[in-house]
Amino acid sequence: MFRFVLLLLVLVAGPVVAAGYGDHAAYPAFEARMVERHGFTAAELRGWLAAAERKDSILEAISRPAEKRLSWGEYRKVFITPARIDGGIAFWRANAADLERAAATFGVAPEVVVAIIGVETRYGGNMGSYRVIDALATLAFDYPPRGEFFAGELEQFLVMAREQGFDPLSLLGSYAGAMGMGQFIPSSFRAYAVDFDGDRRADIWNSRADAIGSVANYFSRHGWRHGEPVVVAARVTGRIANERMNPGLEPNVATSELATLGVTAADGALDGVERVLPLMLETEAGTEYWLGLHNFYVITRYNRSTLYAMAVHQLSQAIRAGYERP
Repeated sequence: MFRFVLLLLVLVAGPVVAAGYGDHAAYPAFEARMVERHGFTAAELRGWLAAAERKDSILEAISRPAEKRLSWGEYRKVFITPARIDGGIAFWRANAADLERAAATFGVAPEVVVAIIGVETRYGGNMGSYRVIDALATLAFDYPPRGEFFAGELEQFLVMAREQGFDPLSLLGSYAGAMGMGQFIPSSFRAYAVDFDGDRRADIWNSRADAIGSVANYFSRHGWRHGEPVVVAARVTGRIANERMNPGLEPNVATSELATLGVTAADGALDGVERVLPLMLETEAGTEYWLGLHNFYVITRYNRSTLYAMAVHQLSQAIRAGYERP
């Protein structure tokens, strides 16, 4: 009798459908904005957001980013490895023509573009396994600390998918909604992704040319200075002023102040440089001292972390050395 009643209820009520985010308290305001600003229909928006799923693993991951958990020594071991260096050399050789064309077009050296793609996705080998719509909806509606930011990225994602002819339910990315070989968030995709292979679509998932051109364009648009150094090694020459080290991301410390910090660079290394970013990075072997320059700051525009910028730079140098080795 119980089974019969249960079957009758199912037949009357119809199939059970997951509500997704279509019934979230914050959803109506999001829908209204998308309809008003971008001309989406309520029906298509509800279809996509009803299909979006909350992922607790995303909320866990965003609360413990590696850049805040690891020392430089630990972080470096993740990215400066023989496998990643060899992978970068192979990627450069396989895509040399597109990398040289990007260098000529955007003024960004091949090793920098290769290192970014290597750090972000192991040269396209790991572009993320989350549906982008799940990641962005979870963070937009269920992560209050940055909900407004990710709601904006969800907005940009849906506009991007329409512009490029992508199915928004099919695209995969990271737990934070970063996409493709270079891991662009949707707003960065719309601002900097380029069609570099001439097929009238910026496909940073499947086209290496598009991924290469897009990363190079990002660096160019953020002020990369071709041929200039990224960092300069420094040494302690007096009592180090620890509280003045690692003062953010921008090179805002005048070189004339370095002596008061107890730090100096090699003779001539800072000729013509007016401001630097003094860095003190911890490793198992002790403390390293560096002076970040303008191009170092540009790398942090891709990921706001000094550890990330240093990893990209050192990986790029190791890749170039291997590529040029006879």
